[in-house]
Amino acid sequence: MSGPGTDVSSAASLIDLIDRRCAVAHTATIPARPGVIGMPDQPVEPGLLDRLGVDHLWSHQAAALDRIRAGESVVLTSGTGSGKSLSYQIPVIEGVLQGPSPHTSLLLFPTKALAHDQLTTLATLGIDEVTATTYDGDSSRDHRAWARRRANVLLTNPEMLHSGILANHRRWAPFLSRLRYVVVDELHLLRGVFGTNFAHLLRRLRRIASHHGAEPQFVFCSASLGQPAQLASDLCGLDVHPITTDGAPRGERIFIVCDPFQARHPPATWRAAASVTAALVDAGQQSLAFARSRKLVELMAEDIRAQVADADGVCSYRSGYLAEERRDIEAALSLGELRAVTATSALELGVDIGGLDATVLAGFPGTISSMWQQAGRSGRSGRPGISVLVAGDDQLDRWYVRHPDQLLDRAPEPAVINPDNQQILLPHLRCAAQELPLGYSDEALWPTLDDGVRALAREDSVWIRHRSGSPLAVWSTGRRPQHRVGLRSSGGGQIRITNQGVLVGTVDAGRAARDVHPGAIYLHQGQSYRVVQLDLGQREARVEPDEGDRSTQPRSETTLRVLEVDARRALGPVRLGVGTVEVERRVVGYTERDAQTGEPLDHHELELPAHHLVTRGVWLECSPSVTIDLEADRLGGSLHALEHAAIGLLPLFTICDRWDVGGVSTPHLADLGCAAVVIYDAYAGGVGIAELAYHEAEALLAATVGVIESCDCDDGCPSCVQSPKCGNGNDPLDKHGALVLLDRILANARERTAS
Repeated sequence: MSGPGTDVSSAASLIDLIDRRCAVAHTATIPARPGVIGMPDQPVEPGLLDRLGVDHLWSHQAAALDRIRAGESVVLTSGTGSGKSLSYQIPVIEGVLQGPSPHTSLLLFPTKALAHDQLTTLATLGIDEVTATTYDGDSSRDHRAWARRRANVLLTNPEMLHSGILANHRRWAPFLSRLRYVVVDELHLLRGVFGTNFAHLLRRLRRIASHHGAEPQFVFCSASLGQPAQLASDLCGLDVHPITTDGAPRGERIFIVCDPFQARHPPATWRAAASVTAALVDAGQQSLAFARSRKLVELMAEDIRAQVADADGVCSYRSGYLAEERRDIEAALSLGELRAVTATSALELGVDIGGLDATVLAGFPGTISSMWQQAGRSGRSGRPGISVLVAGDDQLDRWYVRHPDQLLDRAPEPAVINPDNQQILLPHLRCAAQELPLGYSDEALWPTLDDGVRALAREDSVWIRHRSGSPLAVWSTGRRPQHRVGLRSSGGGQIRITNQGVLVGTVDAGRAARDVHPGAIYLHQGQSYRVVQLDLGQREARVEPDEGDRSTQPRSETTLRVLEVDARRALGPVRLGVGTVEVERRVVGYTERDAQTGEPLDHHELELPAHHLVTRGVWLECSPSVTIDLEADRLGGSLHALEHAAIGLLPLFTICDRWDVGGVSTPHLADLGCAAVVIYDAYAGGVGIAELAYHEAEALLAATVGVIESCDCDDGCPSCVQSPKCGNGNDPLDKHGALVLLDRILANARERTAS
């Protein structure tokens, strides 16, 4: 495992080296695994395999190829570097090569970089019949026209499909009429709002393709993911066959968990991760270190450079860099010219950078799926590798420090979407009506179409016309609605963030009061800005550069109403409910803190309009038998602490993070008539998180007990009951009262629930 020129001669020596930089809390060896060769029912043309650079297929590749050739839609989940792309490249090429009228294929990637990476692979095959090209926002007018006329393999992203292809589908008729395969890569990213928007996008694609005479198959690819067939089917509206075995060979992997908080004066997680990375680099290990934010990526790179002998061999990588810069970094990393790169999740995706020696994760990335995406970047192509997780101080990290076996044994979390969310559905129905009149046959794609068309008719977006005795909803204006639909937002629109008229970034309108209120510090590409004006009418937040020595945290007041109860069930002595809730949140001020220490410096008051959100929620109805003996001044803090800890651990059960949900806890919620803790989806209409929490409540609360009990702080800290997004400044919180409530709720069932 050691690189050239190093005196580190064994895995044990590496572990000892890492332990000196950051206390090692757990180690595990994942043994090497030989590959399993697969033979498809119909052999692949040997010349094609040669061009693809392989002489055989692994078992998962062969299984996927057989299903695809049989006309089925499939979802393939296998490890990083296991050759998932080959599973769709072969049928795509075979589709082009067959007959005088070759099939076309549409390959969808979440980023431009991934599309260009795949194009490079296809371009090197030297198959004259394959005319592949990318189609994205950087494409010139002439190139787009050429792509419509000539391309038979189109690599693009969801936004271009939405506004460039479907909105202009008549110009794309020759391509769409022969569409055979739709490939969707990085499936695990299609969750929540983005995934729900994407589900309607794929339904619109199926509808338009059918109009032009095509019924395409879908091929989904992902790294580890819970219930992949369910998500893929929810996205495209078809039955999808799962292929979840991985036949690719795997080298031995040493997996290490480091806990910087064992030290008397623990460093920040990113500093500890930088120190570990520097030690690995000096030991000859080409390393990739992941951090959660752009700013931390830059700070880690600077810290590593200061510690290693070859500072020029250290670089950072994140979104916001020019495409040419990213390509140069990827090439240098692949060629071994760079010894260490710090990156956001932008390098978690499937861009080909070859095999590395080591990966370092500065904090648990939120999900098991992401963890293996990042860790799997080392030791690829059957080589040995080392992966180091440097644990952070929040609830999820601390839970995994105390249950390290779960990092290796726990099944990946499922991703959830909600195609029934009317806030997201209606904008897509407007787009669909503009593309083609809506009729009864479209109910196969959208079961609630009738209600949706009525809503569009009331707003005069469509006229109802009768053709051949059947009603059709016909788009009533000349304006195209596509540009008003953001696929990665919940439909509330965007607030532009500008500096002297120059666009710096955007933020969802629903988060504007929290993220870009007057006086807020806004970080973008490592630069600090202070918001000087928020104009909600003009949808603009004006900012100016700031020194970056302060951060801000908003203070807010939240009220919640339960509008509709869909289901209730008993959970020990309490009732668990799920349904529709209305949240009113008003930012009333903010606290300025020292950016390095977090120490509060100033408090400011604000007068901003309230933000209203109708969404989905799950709640605990706590009867007096549960809250008895907790004095009134303790009850609020106990419920509040329980809420924070449970939200922090919710990602154990679904692919989400704490910013995807909100919470309210109160000694008396009028609509329920009792004390309550409510957790709700932070997006209008909900995206499925509340429903999953309802079904996993016992396990969630058992994990919550464990993380609070095992934390050795006195009164609560970020590792158990504090939250970085709390609108009340984490006040009041009663850690011990939360344990009293949880013990009463779970009663004697805790061990059974936890198992």
